Parts: sequence; C-alpha cells; structure tokens
Amino acid sequence: MTFSSLFAKLFLVVALCVVWPAFAEDPARKADANLYQEAMQSITDGRYDEAREALQRLVSQEPEHAGAWLDIAILHCGMGNTAEAEALFNAIESRFSPPTAIRDVIAQQRAGGCTGPKAANFVRLRLGRGSDDNANQGASNPNFSIGSGSSLVNLVLSPEYAPKQDQFTALSAEFTQVLSKGGTLGFAHLQARQYDTFSQFDLSSLVLGVEHPWRLGGWGLRGTGTMGLITVGGSPYQRQAHLQLQLTPPLVLPKGWEFGVVNGWTGVVYPTLTGFDSQLWESRGQLTYQMGSALVQASAGYALDKGTDQRPGNDRSGVVASLTGRTKLAGDVIAELSWSHQSWAGRQAYSPGLIDQHRQQKTQLLRAAVIFPLAPRHALHVEFRNVQNRENISLFEYHARMLQVSWEWRPGS
Repeated sequence: MTFSSLFAKLFLVVALCVVWPAFAEDPARKADANLYQEAMQSITDGRYDEAREALQRLVSQEPEHAGAWLDIAILHCGMGNTAEAEALFNAIESRFSPPTAIRDVIAQQRAGGCTGPKAANFVRLRLGRGSDDNANQGASNPNFSIGSGSSLVNLVLSPEYAPKQDQFTALSAEFTQVLSKGGTLGFAHLQARQYDTFSQFDLSSLVLGVEHPWRLGGWGLRGTGTMGLITVGGSPYQRQAHLQLQLTPPLVLPKGWEFGVVNGWTGVVYPTLTGFDSQLWESRGQLTYQMGSALVQASAGYALDKGTDQRPGNDRSGVVASLTGRTKLAGDVIAELSWSHQSWAGRQAYSPGLIDQHRQQKTQLLRAAVIFPLAPRHALHVEFRNVQNRENISLFEYHARMLQVSWEWRPGS
C-alpha cells in the first residue's frame, strides 16, 4: 500500500461520515486535531514508530468516537500493523453498528491485507552545460606585498593565477532511501564538473550519509552523519566527515513557523597538503516558515575552525548566516533564491615574516534558480551563482560567476 492510496481511503471515510452520524465531527474531536495531524505528518515523513505512538494516544482520548476509531484503524492497516487494525475493526463492528458503506470499507481493508507502505525512495539526475568566469578562483588583484617595513616587497602574480574563464559539462545524481520504520534515511549525492579547456580544475564530489529523526518529550531531534570525498583534476583533494544535530524545542509559534538550533562538527583531511587538516564546529539558530508551496528559511550562528600548528594562521573563528526562499510561480514553475555569508578572522599572523597580517575573510554566495516543468518527471533547471570572496590579503581575494542550464529527470517519481 502506498501513501497516496492510504490517504485516498481516509478521504473516502470522511465523505462517508456524512451518512453515519456517529462519525460526524464534533468539538471533542477537534480538540485532538493536532494529535491526529502529528500522526499523519509522521507517516508522510516515514516516521512510523512516532506515528504509532501518536495514534495510541489519540484512541485513548477518543474511547466513544467511532470516526476516530475507523481513522486510526485504517492508518494502522496502512502502516502494516495487522493486529492493531483488526482489533479496531472488530471493536467498531461490535460497539458502533456501522452502516453498510462503512462495513464495505472495513471489508476492503481486510481483503487488501495490511502489508504496510513500501520503502519510499527519491532519485534525481541532472545533466547540464555551463560557463564559469573564474574556474581556478584566480585572484582579483594581481598586485600583492610580502614582508613589512623596510623589508616590504611589492610583487605581481604570474598570469597563470589570473581568473580563467571556461565552459563545462556538469552531472549530478541524488538518491534517498527510507531505511526503517523509525524514519531513518540513507542518501548519496554525486556531483561532477568537467571543463572544456582547463581540465586541471575539474571537480567531483561524493557524499554518503544517514539521517534519523526522533522525539524526546516535546522536543524534536534530527541527527545526520555523512562521509565525503572531493577530487580536483582527478586527484584526491579533501576528505570530510560531518555530524549534525538539529533540535526543535516545543515552542508555541504561529501556523507555518518553526524554530530550531543546529549544531555541527566537520572533520576535514587534505591527503596531499601537509598541515591543513582542520575541525570545524558550528552552532546556529534556524527559523523556518512554510505554507503551501512557499518556504523561507533563515539562520545565523557562530563557527570555530580548529587548525593544526602547521596551518597558516592556525585557528580561526567567525559568523555564518543564510537566507533561503522557494516558491511556486505560474504554471508550476518553481523559483529558488538563496544567500549565504561566512566571515573568518585568523587568530595568528598568516605567515610571520612573510605575510604578517591576521587573515580576515568574508565570503558571500548568491544563488538564483528557476525550474521549468517539461513533462512528467522532466524539467529544465536554470541556475546562476555569484561568489564574492573579500580578503585583507589580496592574494586570496576572488570573484566568480557561473551560469548553468540543466535537464532534470526524476525517474519513478
């Protein structure tokens, strides 16, 4: 049984309630609407254990309401809880004397078997072409200085470190699979970018991860763990391990709003660079508004990047902030807009005697995308990115713009 067929049967029950007064809506049942919606959302998210707990609480609060019993019985059957569903069907038949239409619904449920929903998955593939006006993150200003005072030397970067414009072919694949009735998700993300001319800057990344939600009292928790690998020019460049915990406190907020706190740790290893390994700690507040097809999310927080003694500048700290929006336009066209900001301040001189400044870095990313549906499971994806990296050490300052047009395919969706 799929989620769509389960919900269709629930809607049928609502319609049948009109002909069976015992199933009609009353104020007592409205008081438990939030608990019922909690169970429905848990099923939608694949968190079946939480849904089961919510349903058990609901039926204990509705001992004489036939409509609630039938809703819960069908939900249990849709989740594969055969014993619970059959016990409720028997109780409905013996206690409430349902009319023929309701008995037919119960008979259909029994005949179909309570096998539970299939493990849901999501697949998305994108293939596109694009242009990047700074494929190598070349310095914006070729002039720089080393030393200080009487030993100050002004230099000019070699032309090979100037921004390099190039076109590229891009491929991305995303796969998500529900792994358990507790809502555990497994996912894999693959991205690859191959430049037409400067193949030494080709990028590829692979991320494998697991995510699990649960509740602790009134708190919502969601833990995520990932492992990732990045290559540049076909050679290993960076390995990452990431752990994240999102906490959602039981706050009473207006409809559509949610506030949470996100804490994360990232371990970064550079296989070919000595002394650049680091550990990144981050904590930020996150406010989300979602209503229908519209989503707005804002976050801000503090980050600490612990480096090794050999890393230039050693440790650094700073602030992180982001703002993301997504909405549906006319004709099912989807528009996305996001902005992110990172600022870092080094705790030591970057390279004493050579570059005596404490490195200060501010990076902003602006992303805009429009997704045009072409046919079932197909879409045209147009995306623009603008990266502005400002630094007090001109050697590292750069500006990059990228435009990409992709064909998107969601098989089986």
